[in-house]
Amino acid sequence: MHKPSRLVRPALLAMLVGAVLMASGCAPWRLNEARALVERSEPLQRLPADPAQRLLIVGDSTGVGTGATSPQTSLAGLLAQAWPRLEIDNRAKNGATFADVRGQLEAATGRYDLVLVQAGGNDVMRLRSESAMRGDIERVAELARARSAHVLIMPAGNVGNAPLFFPPVSWYLSARSRTLHGLVREAAARHQAVYVDRYQERAQDPMARQPDLMYAADGLHPSDAGYSNWFEVLSQQASLSALLAPSQAR
Repeated sequence: MHKPSRLVRPALLAMLVGAVLMASGCAPWRLNEARALVERSEPLQRLPADPAQRLLIVGDSTGVGTGATSPQTSLAGLLAQAWPRLEIDNRAKNGATFADVRGQLEAATGRYDLVLVQAGGNDVMRLRSESAMRGDIERVAELARARSAHVLIMPAGNVGNAPLFFPPVSWYLSARSRTLHGLVREAAARHQAVYVDRYQERAQDPMARQPDLMYAADGLHPSDAGYSNWFEVLSQQASLSALLAPSQAR
């Protein structure tokens, strides 16, 4: 018996994902909610009168802040509140993969005190191959380091834990999320970047334990409380207080 080709396998998996989503009664309206959240989302930009440091944010909808009730309650907004003199250049786009982040970084000019990369969820959900993800993540880490001496790469957490997905799709997306995090961890180590680990199994994941609080109405993007959790994880693992100390003073 012939094995499925490399092109056939992703197509079959995509059909499986679609079939399970359609079979779940809540998925169609949640997908409509996701579209509505994307249409309303706007990345927070910040240009203080006397900026002490410059932050570049690149990535996907989590960089934009989709799911938050306002740009001020997104992760970028929480960073702006905590460090009033921090200039924020936010180039994140809804739907971006690591391949798209490469373009965002190439379009940025000058040097930054810090680069924050928020991506990976779309790579996982679009069933991109491991080799393609590895190449794009490597290039993103390289480009980010060319923009700053301090690079933070924070992939999406365990995508399979999102309420939008049900078994067996959720199990498969969790496995793909583990693979993505492994690739990011390796690339970050090679390029002296900080890998921010948000991957957790369902039982330990605070997002999964309180889905109605931590996720927006679409069951996919973080809510205000979800972004607050992301901010706490980022602050702790990346030692933000030390990196952004000059931006604290008013």
